[in-house]
Amino acid sequence: MHLVKYSASGNDFLLFHSFVKRDRSALAKELCDRHNSVGADGLIVLVPHSKLDFEWEFYNSDGSVASMCGNGSRAAAHYAHSYGLAPKKMRFLTLAGVIEARVEGDVVESQLTQPKVLKKGIKEEGLEWWLIDTGVPHLVTFVENLEEFNPKIAKKLRIKYDANVNYAKIPDLKTVLIRTFERGVEGETLACGTGMAASFLKALMEGKVENEASIYPKSQEKLVLREENQRLYLKGRVKKVFETFKKEVI
Repeated sequence: MHLVKYSASGNDFLLFHSFVKRDRSALAKELCDRHNSVGADGLIVLVPHSKLDFEWEFYNSDGSVASMCGNGSRAAAHYAHSYGLAPKKMRFLTLAGVIEARVEGDVVESQLTQPKVLKKGIKEEGLEWWLIDTGVPHLVTFVENLEEFNPKIAKKLRIKYDANVNYAKIPDLKTVLIRTFERGVEGETLACGTGMAASFLKALMEGKVENEASIYPKSQEKLVLREENQRLYLKGRVKKVFETFKKEVI
């Protein structure tokens, strides 16, 4: 197995490509273990598709399957272009639908799947939340201070709503600051693309930001989210951390 590790704004992934689709949940759990293996937030496997440039299998670090991952889509696009699997502008299949991406050097922009507001006005822990699907479900609330982020409360809500949990701060019309507790990782991550998209969408719908804004997750790496024709576009840098080989049937 030729295994490559990527970081997309602090969200890290292990990637490889194969001609065979199969259940790799156990492999994902093994490889993503930060104490006993390489370590990552998720495993992405690219496999051929008859009409699109490729399709992916996406696994969280606990081995569970995720329909979509915003930062993962950017890492996958860069990997695919770097290893000759796709042109600079590509289309690929996820469980959430078709993703379009464009690679320009180390910057990748992904057109995310059509977002859906599932529920507004949820009252929990003295805060108001929206439940939004940006490929996977996200709870979003706005706070004055991101130090209000509480992992214990976030885990409780993650279980209750089977969703990722996001605390966001909106300092001005062009900026969103965010912290995310991710389902499948079961902890806070340095960045979450679909979480940023959900938070941006809520802020946009409430008139708190313009239709393009700079997003800063916990990693403090700047990303840009924009809305065009009711679709969301996520743009930022990715980097290949290292590559290695592992004996494994893939």
